[in-house]
Amino acid sequence: MTKSERQERKQKIRERYKGTDTSRIKVIPAKSSENLETSNTIRRVAAYVRVSTDNDEQTSSYELQKNYYTKYIKAQPGWEFAGIYADEGISGTSLEHRKGMQKLIEDCKAGKIDLILTKSISRFARNIVDCLSIVGMLKDLEPPVGVKFETDNISTLDINGRMLLSIVASLAEEESHNKSLLMNWSLEQRYKDGMFLIPELLGYDLDENGNLVVNPEEAQTVKVIYYLYLNGFSLTEIAELLTDYRRKTKLGNTEWNPSSLAAVIANERHCGDLLARKTYTPNYLTHKSKKIKNNERAQYWNFDHHEAIVSREVYNAANHLRASRSYAKRKRPLPVLSVVDDGILRGYVPFDKDWTGFSAEEYREASESVMLEKETDTVEVMNRLDLTGYEVVRAQYFSTLRNPAMTISNGRLRFNTACLKKFENVEYVELLLNSVDRCVAIRPCEKSNPNAIHWGRLKEGRWCASTLVCRGLAKALFDIMEWEDGLKYRFRGQFVEQGDNKLMLFELDESEMVKVEEIVLPPKGEDAEGETVKQTIYILPPEWAGTFGQPITSIAQISLLQQKHYAGNWDVLRPAAEIEEMNTFTVENLNALLHEAEEIMEGWTDTDGGEQNECSDE
Repeated sequence: MTKSERQERKQKIRERYKGTDTSRIKVIPAKSSENLETSNTIRRVAAYVRVSTDNDEQTSSYELQKNYYTKYIKAQPGWEFAGIYADEGISGTSLEHRKGMQKLIEDCKAGKIDLILTKSISRFARNIVDCLSIVGMLKDLEPPVGVKFETDNISTLDINGRMLLSIVASLAEEESHNKSLLMNWSLEQRYKDGMFLIPELLGYDLDENGNLVVNPEEAQTVKVIYYLYLNGFSLTEIAELLTDYRRKTKLGNTEWNPSSLAAVIANERHCGDLLARKTYTPNYLTHKSKKIKNNERAQYWNFDHHEAIVSREVYNAANHLRASRSYAKRKRPLPVLSVVDDGILRGYVPFDKDWTGFSAEEYREASESVMLEKETDTVEVMNRLDLTGYEVVRAQYFSTLRNPAMTISNGRLRFNTACLKKFENVEYVELLLNSVDRCVAIRPCEKSNPNAIHWGRLKEGRWCASTLVCRGLAKALFDIMEWEDGLKYRFRGQFVEQGDNKLMLFELDESEMVKVEEIVLPPKGEDAEGETVKQTIYILPPEWAGTFGQPITSIAQISLLQQKHYAGNWDVLRPAAEIEEMNTFTVENLNALLHEAEEIMEGWTDTDGGEQNECSDE
């Protein structure tokens, strides 16, 4: 396009926008905005008031707001008082618990209200999304319902009202956010200085300085709860006993339920400790609290903060029992640490797959207690084959379908079908752990064995593998091996036998890692959505790098190519011996706790003068 052509085009555009003859245009003026105070269309007026806390100072403000708006609305000519809608002690950042606001909206939709008066935007809502959505919804009603914010001098039915409302509401929300940050910072500093919030608790009273002091009468109830629970009584049974004896809760009730007893057992203050920050609020707008898991927030544990009602050993044992619910259902004494002291399994500790009460350190000490006494009695038989020219390839690089394998995740255990075939017609097995050799062993056992695992199911005459819940095993192994949560660990098993002795070993250091991720596949069509599928990723240990296809002569020692023969007594089924010095809750200890609980309850009967209640473990 030439310069002259461009000039010509610009001139045509100028001529087009010179306009037309205005005498041919009739202007229809817009309807002027009504003044909310003098409008004849507004008849029914309500007010909304709110305070965020229920302390005395806020209560006064709450009542003053209600009285003010009641008198103000009734004094306006032509206005009909439509009521006061109120929320007391409720945060303005969420509508979920604001019953007064919810009722107000319902009545507006029902056509009962024309105008709402409120003190300020911060009283109406600190959440900008809620504020604008409520105002917009009210304005879209037929007829529209207006909101007047007195302090901010904003009316939502005015032309500029929404713009001003957006600005001021944003400031109100940011103010709420800043207050939340300030409060969290203040709590953090209090915790660091050892200034903890101490609510009321069964078994304790607060003295004039806010310190916990034992309430002797309530402390008896606490002891009975712990002692009976450790002796196999269910929470339901204990609740029924306390109700029969008319023992009072902290609130003075005589009706007990299992959930309240679970809270008593879970509270660390009964053993003299104090844990600060058990929950946190991730979103200041919703105010929904969340229990802290996996160190999401810093916590503060003050040991020996006050006088204990039960020992720390009793507290820990009771909570381990709660965590091992399937174990608790069996109603048998607490497990004890024991170790096989001789034979091929010397140093191996049997454990219940559901019990979480023993730490990784305790398992290690149990294994060391017998393994440090003498060397392992083995004889190495050198290879008889000339392996010159052979290359080294790990067995894990090949299919494990026909080879024994064990998979452990955080809370799950599975043996493959090949394991069951190696132990033909073996229905129950016992798991054992050697923390020093970092090895898991399985051996056949009877159903009556306290640690017996029904590791498969019979289907059409054939044994099939089952996935087992194993919180106790998983917790111990993940701590010992420092494994990563969220991954599965798979091990090749080594089956060994001598005569009737059968054993299967899994070396924990020789593991594959399995990770399952969700991926979105590309859509098959233009309007189709991508399908979400699970993808299995296999991860090999970094130390395995460079070992595939290495010449045999380049490897100094290859344990897989060395045959080890145990020269001593195999004694695969040798029972484990209890380690007395490592066990707090023997049968005698538990009986002593049960006897103390019975004596306490006899005192309750004598004191109340009621009918004799029998305590039994039936």
